[in-house]
Amino acid sequence: MSSVNEIRSAFLDFFRKNGHEVVPSSSLVPKNDPTLMFTNAGMVQFKNVFTGLETRPYTRATTAQKCVRAGGKHNDLDNVGYTARHHTFFEMLGNFSFGDYFKETAIELAWNLVTKEFGLDPKRLLVTVYHTDDDAASYWKKIAGLSDDRIIRIPTSDNFWAMGDTGPCGPCSEIFYDHGEHIPGGPPGSPDEDGDRFIEIWNLVFMQFEQISPEERIPLPRPSIDTGMGLERIAAVLQGVHDNYDIDLFRNLIRASVEATGVEAKGERAASHKVIADHLRSASFLIVDGVLPSNEGRGYVLRRIMRRAMRHAQLLGAEEPLMWRLVPALVREMGQAYPELVRGEALITETLKLEETRFRKTLSRGLTLLAEATASLKAGDQLDGETAFKLYDTYGFPLDLTQDALRQRQISVDLDGFNAAMERQKAEARASWAGSGEAATEAIWFAVKDKVGATEFLGYETEEAEGVIAALVRDGAMVDEAGEGEAVAVITNQTPFYGESGGQVGDTGVIEGEGFAIEVENTQKRGEGLFVHFGQVAKGKVRVGQPVALRVDSARRTKIRANHSATHLLHESLREVLGTHVAQKGSLVAPDRLRFDFSHPKPISDEELARIEAIANEVVLQNAPVTTRLMSVDDAIAEGAMALFGEKYGDEVRVVSMGVATQGEKAGKTFSMELCGGTHVRSTGDIGLVHIVSEGAVAAGVRRIEALTGDAARQYLEEQEARLKQAAAILKVTPAEVVSRLEALVEERKKLERELSEAKRKLALGGGASGGSTDGKETVNGVSFIGRVVEGIAPKDLKPLADEGKRTVGSGVVAFVGVSEDRKASVVVGVTDDLTGRFNAVDLVRAASAAIGGKGGGGRPDMAQAGGPDGANASAAIEAVKAALSA
Repeated sequence: MSSVNEIRSAFLDFFRKNGHEVVPSSSLVPKNDPTLMFTNAGMVQFKNVFTGLETRPYTRATTAQKCVRAGGKHNDLDNVGYTARHHTFFEMLGNFSFGDYFKETAIELAWNLVTKEFGLDPKRLLVTVYHTDDDAASYWKKIAGLSDDRIIRIPTSDNFWAMGDTGPCGPCSEIFYDHGEHIPGGPPGSPDEDGDRFIEIWNLVFMQFEQISPEERIPLPRPSIDTGMGLERIAAVLQGVHDNYDIDLFRNLIRASVEATGVEAKGERAASHKVIADHLRSASFLIVDGVLPSNEGRGYVLRRIMRRAMRHAQLLGAEEPLMWRLVPALVREMGQAYPELVRGEALITETLKLEETRFRKTLSRGLTLLAEATASLKAGDQLDGETAFKLYDTYGFPLDLTQDALRQRQISVDLDGFNAAMERQKAEARASWAGSGEAATEAIWFAVKDKVGATEFLGYETEEAEGVIAALVRDGAMVDEAGEGEAVAVITNQTPFYGESGGQVGDTGVIEGEGFAIEVENTQKRGEGLFVHFGQVAKGKVRVGQPVALRVDSARRTKIRANHSATHLLHESLREVLGTHVAQKGSLVAPDRLRFDFSHPKPISDEELARIEAIANEVVLQNAPVTTRLMSVDDAIAEGAMALFGEKYGDEVRVVSMGVATQGEKAGKTFSMELCGGTHVRSTGDIGLVHIVSEGAVAAGVRRIEALTGDAARQYLEEQEARLKQAAAILKVTPAEVVSRLEALVEERKKLERELSEAKRKLALGGGASGGSTDGKETVNGVSFIGRVVEGIAPKDLKPLADEGKRTVGSGVVAFVGVSEDRKASVVVGVTDDLTGRFNAVDLVRAASAAIGGKGGGGRPDMAQAGGPDGANASAAIEAVKAALSA
């Protein structure tokens, strides 16, 4: 029996030996396909190679690609846990030919792998081909010796692959494994094909044509190969099991879930353990690829995955958050093949723990809302589908949990209504999903890159350079020249201008040549290695092929350098103070400020911020040199360099190191070491000063700090000091005494406010108010009554006034109407305890409220309060209470 890790390695090694470049898995967040929410197949990272927009230094490739199908068009989420082969996360093994070999070699490689390398019995294998693909059928006969009855011709689109309505396409050939007669189901193309006996293990796509229009299809000049084999499926076959969840990887994850919950994976509980194991994989890999739970887009899908697993943890009886405790088991199983899991373990753990803690509160709230929504229903009734869907979609309360909660009351759910609401929501989601790549690259830049090649960047060492105009782009098309006043994108063979990336803004400056000048307003990276200068022709006419001088705005670049280096220092300082779970989630490095977003589950205290700032400035004062090295990714990470999850790195990476740690485990070692392509100061002292000006939340589990450096920080602090001195002068104290003086003034004000409030209450009780008798007390219907209209008393002080009035009257009723400066009114009515059997303060205050334009009021039988907009009728409110007493 081969383990999953051994099968993966065997697959990649087989194709390496057959001349294929082993290419690492790309991120689950597609970089070059605006139509996808997640990477869902191995060919995604090669899409532009297949279409001819991009070239690679190899023509054969093989990958083990991590994939997610849990949102958008490809969504297997609701089936996971209840079938043998549905997953939200899976690994796609594949081999690719970019105009190199075609059908015959692809079939030969596939047959040799599955029968010789993997040792599958050829008698258990059969294949499908597209019904008109005679070439593929003949190759299967020739290479595998398959008879006609084991080469099934399929006439449907199931065996014809297309990238879209137009573009590359071609027939497919699928390899099926026969699990045996004891399992129900028929071969593909038969009436019983949906059974589980014959399982597809590998799909070979022969990219043979280009679809020009619905009516026109032409042969591709360089036919290509794209294959996909589900690792989990082939592992089940090789390990002699029929259910993917019985392979070694899932057995070990399920064992960890069983140990953590104390519940065996048997009967109805087995599905819950499967859900937890599957969703643990997808959630963890999405997190390390830069996705965090949120209420929209990818983050929303991640949250659904996480909460579905967390609900199943609760069904298993887990009383505390469970998912985060299973992360070490996942890292043990898959960390060697995917080292990003090891690097991101702390972030995965913190994110899962925080989300599950929040979800438990959501679950409690959902049960309360469900109880309210069904309070009027009885046995045999049905909860409407819209309400069930609202609980599911808005409050994260799943349908099956709603059904379970109502089942004991014999109340069902309108499933048709729920499904209709679900379909409407899916349609709206599909319509709103506009794209998915971090930056969907325009096709024009691939054309430019193919024509002129990559731009050589010189900006690490210089801010001035000479070059040649390699291309000009205006209005989305390449042009030969551009005239004065025209906006143009300029590409040169080399440049000192930094292209916006990694949070650092692009450079500005001037490009000049004989008789012309271009004001560069921004520089961005496009495609692979193309630096594009966006600007306007300030004078003359510029033409392709002309030599130019390029000059970066040096003063602006200097400020950007300082802010970028300060960002690195703050990143490490945050990790030192808050913990190693801190990871960068975004940044802005501009000339006037820096902004840094990072993972952290709670607000940062003032004391922590002060420590973070102090640590960063300690390194600034070291004036330590900032060093950069080119290293392999593995070597850099082995030395402790931090890599940003989801970033794409080449064979060589630039490692930026600065400062010396003075405390903790790193004492005496490099303080900050990161993989970074940005520009930095020469020495930390060039930063001058780091000052944090704000900290706050930007999303669930993500905080943001903003800071200033150098002159900007100094000017900010000077302004703050000037304000402090101005405040000290007003208070007639020294700056050091400002705080104590303000505290004394605040306390003095509170004392005066209390005394004023007390005086107003005494005045109000002393008489002279309209609407009552002049001696302060009168008798109404045999009951002692005090009624007052009072000015300048806050509504919150009316109840204490009424309490005093009740003590004064002894036995009776009191009513006070306060009128504010904007002539609105508040009224309080108090009834002594001995009279609450005859009079209810709530009824009396409602009568008063009507007189001042209010609507109702509330409280207790002995004390009630109301309000209204018409303070001019305050006296009428008193009379209304008296009338109610006389009724």
